[in-house]
This record gives sequence, C-alpha cells and structure tokens, in this order.
Amino acid sequence: MRPDLFRVVQKRAARYTACMNQTAETIVESFDELDLSPVMRRALQKAGFSTPSPIQSELIPVAMAGDDVIGQARTGTGKTAAFAIPILEQLDSLEDCQDPQAIIIVPTRELADQVGRETQRLAWGVDTEVAVLAGGKNINGQLRQLENGVQIVVGTPGRLHDHLQRKSLRTNSVWCIVLDEADRMLDIGFRPQIERILRKCPRDRQTLLLSATLPPTVRRLAESYMVNPSVIDCCHNEMAVETIEQRYFTVAHDRKSTLLDHLLKRENPEQAIVFCRTKRGTDRLYRQISHTHDSCGSMHGDMQQRERDRVLQSLRDRKLKILFATDVVGRGIDITTISHIINYDVPQDCDDYVHRVGRTGRMGREGIAYTFIVPGEGEILTSIERRINKELKRDSIDGFEAVPPPPKAPEPADVETPARKRLNPMHRKVKRRR
Repeated sequence: MRPDLFRVVQKRAARYTACMNQTAETIVESFDELDLSPVMRRALQKAGFSTPSPIQSELIPVAMAGDDVIGQARTGTGKTAAFAIPILEQLDSLEDCQDPQAIIIVPTRELADQVGRETQRLAWGVDTEVAVLAGGKNINGQLRQLENGVQIVVGTPGRLHDHLQRKSLRTNSVWCIVLDEADRMLDIGFRPQIERILRKCPRDRQTLLLSATLPPTVRRLAESYMVNPSVIDCCHNEMAVETIEQRYFTVAHDRKSTLLDHLLKRENPEQAIVFCRTKRGTDRLYRQISHTHDSCGSMHGDMQQRERDRVLQSLRDRKLKILFATDVVGRGIDITTISHIINYDVPQDCDDYVHRVGRTGRMGREGIAYTFIVPGEGEILTSIERRINKELKRDSIDGFEAVPPPPKAPEPADVETPARKRLNPMHRKVKRRR
C-alpha cells in the first residue's frame, strides 16, 4: 500500500471505534457529540453551526469510519457540510501530498462555486487548498492552481474530464470521491464523464453519493462503483419541507403574466424566484414584469458565466428582489432569504418540482411556493401531489377571474383488467360508402 493511503487508513482506524458507537438512530443534539477535532469545532462555531441537521448527524460518523455512503436528504438540509467535514478531518497536509486527495463532483457551475466556498469556510484555522474546476472560468488559472498543489477539487463533470484529458488533474492520491446531486448530473447527460472520472481514480477509494432523490439510474451507478454502501435516508417519504406552504392557481394561458403581476403585488415577497420553462420565455417575462416591479433580474443557461455570477451575487446581497430563471438555479443554490417560489411554468418532471420548491424554506426558515396550472395540466398536478405525498391548496386573488380547477387524474384502480376478446380472423372493417 502506498504511504499516503496507509496514513489515511491509520486515521480511519483510530476513529473507527468512536464513530461506530454513534448509530443512525442516535439523536445528536450538538457537534460536540461527534468525534471532531478541536480545530473543526472552532471552525463550525465561527461558521455559525450549532446543532447538526439529521443528514449531518447520521452521515458524518459513517463517513469518518471509511464506509461508502448513499445519503438521501431534502435540499437545504446541510448536505455540503455533511460530506465536507469528514473530508477535512482526514486530509493530509499539502507538504505531505501535493496531489488532490478528494474530488467533489457537482452538476452546475454555480453549485461548484458554492460548495468550494462552503468547504473553504469549514477549513478555517488550517491551511487548506481548494480548487474549483468549472466551465466559464479561466482554465489557465485552474492549471496554475493544480500545478501548485491542491488538497480538494470541486468541479463539474465536463471540466474535470477536460483536465483529466490534459493530464493536469492527477488522481493517484485520491481517497474520497463525492457525487453531489447525482440525480441531476445523470438527468443532464453527464454519466459518461462521471464514469470516466471514477475509473481514473484508485479502486480502494471511499465514495459518497448524495442526492434529494434516488431514481433507478442513480442506484445502478451506485451498484457499479460503490462497495457495500451504507444507505442513509433522511427524507422518510416526506419530499415536501414542512415549513413550506404550497398552493396552486388555475389560470388561462394568456392571463398568466397578469396573474403573476397581481400575485407579486399581493405578496410583496422578501425575495422570490419565478421559474420558467424556456430561456426565451424567461427573458420575455423578465422584460414584461420589470416595467412594473423594481429590483428584477433574469438567469438562464445562455448567459455568460460572468453575468450569471453577478446575478447570483446580487441575489445573495439582497440587491435583487425577483429573479426570473430556468431550472439552472433549481439545484443546490443556497440562499436562505428566498421567501417565495413561483412556478410560472409547471415543471414536467415531479423531481424538478421538489428541487424548485427546495430553494425556499431552507434550514428551517418558512417559505411559500405557488404553481400556475393551465387547462390540460391537471394530470401533472396530480403527479406532483403523489410525488410529495401532499395535496396542494388552491388559491385565488380577489378581482382576478380564474378558470375552473383542472380535473384530477383518477387514482389507479386496484382491479384486474379483463382479458381482450379474441377477434374472428375473418372479420374485417368495411369502409362505409358515402
């Protein structure tokens, strides 16, 4: 075994006994109950962490013991700290190892920046080099940073794969890989790049997979590249956050923008994200609503990365009140001041609804989500309600005439379908003469 990996194994063995005593059923009320170093405890205190969330209290001990883990938890529950803390606790110093020891793979550039910042914040008190490798950034700066030596790499699959092809990203010393928002990465077609990255890393590594949903594609990936993973489910079949009130409006398609204007005036949100289905529709709605409402902005995949970063920073600084966006901000964007989510266009996929709504009500704060339903979308509404195991309340605005509520799709009958009658092979349909 290589000396660098031997040191990792020694660290894991030293912590194994204490970690395994903390079972998944144990309720951890303080980070002091976890087997963390004094430096990490001070970093958590400085970052404002007091009580670990369920995913943190359950995942950290198992990850510190060296097991592969599949963690399922709702968005906004602190998944980043859940995997960043075990990695930071077991890192070798940069003097001992110049090559990356952990790789964190995320689906979007914005999430890569966010995870990088959060990891660096939790590394307070210890010199730790974290490199963010994502598209839209100057690749020459990334090359210089990798050459100078880093301990943790956070990146998107495309840019990580690009660095592997350039041989600028060395993976010989990697002992931990994190797949964050794995379902989203597979949804947008990153499976080939993810598999190439996994195959380039040592086989005796630790793999942590975290996501809000676990569809069959994610489970198949886990079966192929993980060894007897521990499964931690903090969703408990409750996909909708309890602190988020969820309602819907029924409205004719040509009156959606008018309804949105009325709703924004009625609610006067602290900060709101209005989700649209297309990039062109996002820009069109932004131009229309910004005439009557101040502090508006838009964001979608066709914008330059510099402009997307500027918009997100304005949202974090509360300079932006209403953001019109596509699903590019539907995952992982952690801004706790978002009070309202408005699904101007209902998402076609139920999981996308879960992630959109998860942008509000984060870390225990209250939030509200509205969804616009046009005639013909009743079946989509029913699918969403089944997915979150919760019935949405119908809302209305005084003086605004709405269309009747859409018919709900019938519940599937639990009866046996009668067999088809066998047709006479000599029977033929005869065309009626006019």
